[in-house]
Amino acid sequence: MARLRMVPMLAGAAVLGLTLTACSTGSGNGSSSATGAEAATATPAKACPSPTGMQPPGKAPQGDAPGGDAPSIPTATSVAKSDTSTSEVVTPDGPQIQCGATEVKTYSDLTFSTPTTNGKKTELKLDVIVPRTAGKKPLVIYIPGGGFVMADKDGSPELRTYIAEQNYVVAGIQYRTTMNGATYKDGTADVKSAVRYLRAHAAEYDIDTDKVALWGESAGGYLAAMAGTTNGVKEFETGDNLEQSSDVQAVIDKFGASDLSKLGDDFDAKAKEENMAPGNALAQFVYGPGTKKSVEDYTAEVKAADPATYVDGDDPPFAFFHGDDDRLVSPSQTLLLHNKLQKSGVDSTRYVISGAGHGDLAFMGDPKAGLPWTTQKVAGDMVSFLDKHLGN
Repeated sequence: MARLRMVPMLAGAAVLGLTLTACSTGSGNGSSSATGAEAATATPAKACPSPTGMQPPGKAPQGDAPGGDAPSIPTATSVAKSDTSTSEVVTPDGPQIQCGATEVKTYSDLTFSTPTTNGKKTELKLDVIVPRTAGKKPLVIYIPGGGFVMADKDGSPELRTYIAEQNYVVAGIQYRTTMNGATYKDGTADVKSAVRYLRAHAAEYDIDTDKVALWGESAGGYLAAMAGTTNGVKEFETGDNLEQSSDVQAVIDKFGASDLSKLGDDFDAKAKEENMAPGNALAQFVYGPGTKKSVEDYTAEVKAADPATYVDGDDPPFAFFHGDDDRLVSPSQTLLLHNKLQKSGVDSTRYVISGAGHGDLAFMGDPKAGLPWTTQKVAGDMVSFLDKHLGN
């Protein structure tokens, strides 16, 4: 068991995979009991942890990833009006979430998988927040964004803390990206590896293994959708703890992609063209490193990378959240998958957040961009969905 320390719980954030500084770190491995750095916090009800040490995307976060600058992410100057006919429109007004009412333990930098990509190993780590409450608790796995080039497990510290305080074990994970030479198959397999690892170590973190949800943002939302719609698909089952199930019981997809050939469809012509550029991060995540192809056409490879391809009536319940002013991922991306799920008889709800953009984009010059996503109203919809389907 790692050493227990009393420290304030701080972590980094942001949906695009920013490089941030966490409050406690340590080395971990997947073979012992509670590994990595551990901390307990209990503070008065105050504002939840804020991002610290923010930097714009530019370096791969994993220690084993190749160095160098990460590709830039196209930003639209205009967004088409969102179709809300099958969705719920939410005005993100009212107070912000607060944290501190529930004491939690944190475990940092636990190695859950060491996959090999193109002959090189990558040590993937996760952090776990465990409420100090009695009994087993449902598990929520947070999958960060990063434009398929970064994956910072420290993202969204305020929401991870808030959800943990609602009596959920919350784990933030890394996954392989294009900076590791990885594709969507690798990223999806990494998410499933994290599920299996946490089921294998459930007793150490008070996890109810029958109640597991995925929550992803941006590229993480896409991977959450891929992992959720591929419950039981053996193609994506690689790595450790294969005796454990990687199936999940609920999925929250926040402003994630689906059909990559239409990622820029709601945007101005320039942004749409940049999203379809041959050899960009989207193309590499589908076709592999060094590709000169584009995702503009719905080829067999692009179809295989679309979570809608795997939808059937046995899929877990989904909740989608998308801002109608998102300038990085077209709002229609979540609509496409939401409509496909509903037509297949899957319980799916889509929330359109009025006036909201692509999560916390303070590093792009708007310190208030993330505020709609941390209102009690929007965060409350997330918790209500989890409560309903995980029976917390």
